[in-house]
Amino acid sequence: QIDPKDYTFSGLKDETVGRLPGQVAGQQFIIQDCENCSIYILDHSATITIDDCVNCRIFLGPVKGSVFFRDCRDCRCVVACQQFRTRDCRKLEVFLCCATQPIIESSTGMKFGCFQYYYPELALQFKDAGLSIFNNTWSNIHDFTPVSGENNWGLLPENAVVQDYLPLPSSEELKGVRISTDAPRSIIPVTRGRRQKCSEESCLAVFFAGDYTTANARKLIDEMTGKGFQLVQTKEVSMKAEDAHRVFQQCASEFIPLLEKGPVVALEFNGEGAVEGCRSTVGAVFSGTKVFVSESKASASQDVDNFYNFADMQMGM
Repeated sequence: QIDPKDYTFSGLKDETVGRLPGQVAGQQFIIQDCENCSIYILDHSATITIDDCVNCRIFLGPVKGSVFFRDCRDCRCVVACQQFRTRDCRKLEVFLCCATQPIIESSTGMKFGCFQYYYPELALQFKDAGLSIFNNTWSNIHDFTPVSGENNWGLLPENAVVQDYLPLPSSEELKGVRISTDAPRSIIPVTRGRRQKCSEESCLAVFFAGDYTTANARKLIDEMTGKGFQLVQTKEVSMKAEDAHRVFQQCASEFIPLLEKGPVVALEFNGEGAVEGCRSTVGAVFSGTKVFVSESKASASQDVDNFYNFADMQMGM
């Protein structure tokens, strides 16, 4: 028998509280009327609502459905979810991983950054919540109630460090979870999102489904960012033959048989020489693996547009 009290934090003040991996196990959770608390849900859940919280620091592990903040202010959060929504909130700073377009309503002073967090159980929790680490539209915010001449939201500074916003848990119980907030260790690849690109040159790389797709994509990200290129966006999505023709054009026929194995993982890198850098890295590191990489600087931006236009339609963005 499930006791709702085990899945609720209510009316707390000046406390550090949380749930360990395995303690929520896909149930829904409620956080309400908390003030100046540090709250860590280090597990996956069904949905989470956060109501009337003030000056709290909140970590939410992967949420299969929606995370809804209502009537909250001055909170700093790290959140991973399928859907993200706020209503009547002010001054929330959120490091976000969201599979669909985040929505704010009647909210002001909202700031967003890319989710950065790691602990050993997190990868499996993403799987259990049905979330892909590559589907993250953290910066593509939809303001439901825009005010003419005002901006209700913006992006956190590019060099923002999670630990400055949400310190590691101080309670003995939660200290046992091996958390790291180092960006390179983050379970979610840290992307630039909608920030200004530093170069006119982007490159598309697409990995096809197989045993090592995630590991290969992460390896290429490490190699490319290590060389100073920037990861703009990532996407994991299923493709059909007609999609392949639209995206891969004349190379489509060599990739179509690979699409039946499962979804593809696509990466957009940006920077002067990105295409050459990506092609040489893929040639050197993934010689036995079929990977689509933009052919030339001339075709690359069209590749990126073709792929992400298709993917956005697929995801219903």
